[in-house]
Amino acid sequence: MKQNLKNVMIAVGLVCTALTGQAQTSKAHSAQIVSNSLMKQSTLPFNAPDFSKIKGNDYLPAIRTAIDEQRAEIKKITDNKQKPTFTNTILAYERSGKNLERISNIFYALVSADKTPEIEKAQGTIVPLMTDFENEIKFNQKFFQRVKYVYDHEYTKLTGEDKKLLEVVYKSFTHAGALLPKEKMARMQEINKELATLQQEFGDMLPKAGNEATVWVNDIKELSGLSEADIAQCKKDAESRGGKAPYCIVITNTTQQPILASLDNRNLRERVYNASIHRTDGTGAYNTFPIIVKIARLRAEKAQLMGYKNYASYSLENTMAKNTDNVYAFLRQMIEAYQPKSEAQTKAIEEYMNRQVNKLTSEQVNASNSSTSLQPYDRFYYSAKMKKDQYSFSDDDVKPYFNLDSVLVNGIFYAAHRVYGLSFRERKDIPTYNKDMKVFDVLDADGKQLALFYCDYFRRPTKRGGAWMSAFLKQSSDRNQKPLIYNVCNFAKAPEGQPTLLTWDETQTMFHEFGHALHGMLSNCKYNTLSGTAVSRDFVEMPSQFNESFASIPEVFNHYARHYKTNEPMPDALREKMLGSLNFLSAYSLGENLAATCLDMAWHCLSPSEVPTAQEAPEFEKKVLSEIGLLNNQIPPRYSTSYFNHIWGGGYAAGYYSYLWSEVLAVNIADYFAEHGALTRKVGDDFRQKILSRGNTQDLMTIFSDFTGLKAPNTKALLKARGM
Repeated sequence: MKQNLKNVMIAVGLVCTALTGQAQTSKAHSAQIVSNSLMKQSTLPFNAPDFSKIKGNDYLPAIRTAIDEQRAEIKKITDNKQKPTFTNTILAYERSGKNLERISNIFYALVSADKTPEIEKAQGTIVPLMTDFENEIKFNQKFFQRVKYVYDHEYTKLTGEDKKLLEVVYKSFTHAGALLPKEKMARMQEINKELATLQQEFGDMLPKAGNEATVWVNDIKELSGLSEADIAQCKKDAESRGGKAPYCIVITNTTQQPILASLDNRNLRERVYNASIHRTDGTGAYNTFPIIVKIARLRAEKAQLMGYKNYASYSLENTMAKNTDNVYAFLRQMIEAYQPKSEAQTKAIEEYMNRQVNKLTSEQVNASNSSTSLQPYDRFYYSAKMKKDQYSFSDDDVKPYFNLDSVLVNGIFYAAHRVYGLSFRERKDIPTYNKDMKVFDVLDADGKQLALFYCDYFRRPTKRGGAWMSAFLKQSSDRNQKPLIYNVCNFAKAPEGQPTLLTWDETQTMFHEFGHALHGMLSNCKYNTLSGTAVSRDFVEMPSQFNESFASIPEVFNHYARHYKTNEPMPDALREKMLGSLNFLSAYSLGENLAATCLDMAWHCLSPSEVPTAQEAPEFEKKVLSEIGLLNNQIPPRYSTSYFNHIWGGGYAAGYYSYLWSEVLAVNIADYFAEHGALTRKVGDDFRQKILSRGNTQDLMTIFSDFTGLKAPNTKALLKARGM
């Protein structure tokens, strides 16, 4: 007895010690939360994030606390003894988790645009934490039964956004697996966790591999063909990356590198191209294939659990395309029109190259490693020379007219003012996460504030490649929330005191991303879940691709395309040459997109047993492209499998086709604008009211038809616009 009593006393002592420790930990956590700026209501306009106060170590405790908050909100819904209704279940769910969404939006913005070591470390804990919580909600059977009851009993009675919200919420649960039997549901949760971890690993590896693939240059002579500004950029990039050599060439996210159009030195062109295509294939320091095949296998298993043949079929269910048959029918139509054009254009470039090489002396041939065999790293170089000979201008001739600041203010903002009545006013009092960013008030025609717009245009080592739009907060009248929208790009920033000059492609990228921004800014929806860009992937790219059309409308073009020194507009002759050349050798851009799209579809049309091994993956890529007629040394995929971030790290799995699909919609809409007055407020307001403001509140084909008058998209218009 004495011994037992002694053990009891020890146990009691341990419990007391543990409780004391927990109390102290709880107090410390509470103190940390009280001082955490992310958990406080922002004092800035429209609840804008105050980056002057947010610290890297704020995110994890804030997200933990916000998860606890929403967990309590969900519990309150499930514990409700009243019969489930739209108000006490669906609307209550829609209004839950506001803090979690706000904080995670800010965090994931930095994960993509400014991933410091501190952010990367936090991501390692936050991603699985968020995945676990999403599983917890989506597989909460008590909660789902309430959602299902409302869907079964009220769906036919509701109208407008209420009905659409119920539909979207219900399908989000069923699509996640809420109707699965218990054992399959448990496996689905495991898969979701594994996928979240693997996608993060892929996302972490890609920018590191890109930085590792940097091509170092010792002798300035090797940079022959580059402008003084480009050489200065190579020097600046070298300094910012450790100075292993006086100059370096940074690898961008696509397969082909734009700088190849200018480099005279063929050896250097080959080095740059090889650095690009081999960045993550295991021939160097990084290999993403082991991650990729695991992702593909898990996605295929996930689709099978849900009763689908493959992941593509599962993913396409809620899109405009609906199924893989429709996607492949669309792609084959494009490929059929593309193939003869691509063959003819490749032959023309090779013949041109031969003529150029034949003009060289033997010493020049040896010095430049020239030959009469056209290689993929030669294509941009000789295409640029062909274009210059045919149109008597080069990209360097027009670049001085594309000053980034003028493109933004006198081009993008000007077009938005003419078409939608918007005005923009720069603010200096809104803190940003990087000093190079700008923030603008977005004002409607009546002077009322619509949104805040953030610009983050310059590349840096902590930013992933590419360009994108997103929101710190979305528009919602139910939440009384104005949208806080941002655009991110990866342009090379000019040296201090000099303007940043863009290529035409970069200019179009700015217009493109601003089209996404308009979709978010002009949203006029009640519910946060339905607002802005919350539409299917094969519709979301339409407003952005359509907005590119304004870049070349003469009135807009002449307003922004002004020489950075003289402010003189681009001469008419030069403008006509440039705009006339836009479809020069156009097969390339279509071909690289088609190849990437077919790779995406092929990977996601596999069953788990059909997914190749990491070692077999490169051959699988070649096999896929060969079978569909797109294995072309001259026109490689825009993104090869091993660095295809859209599908392995982003949200475009079995969805990359959407760029071409939505381009058809965009061309149809641009044709409507051209016919009815491209810069008239009447047409702009109609487009705004019928499409841009609607979010996902109505059937997307219906709103497309309502605006254009077309019963179905006209695919031939795309081929015509592409010069095919």
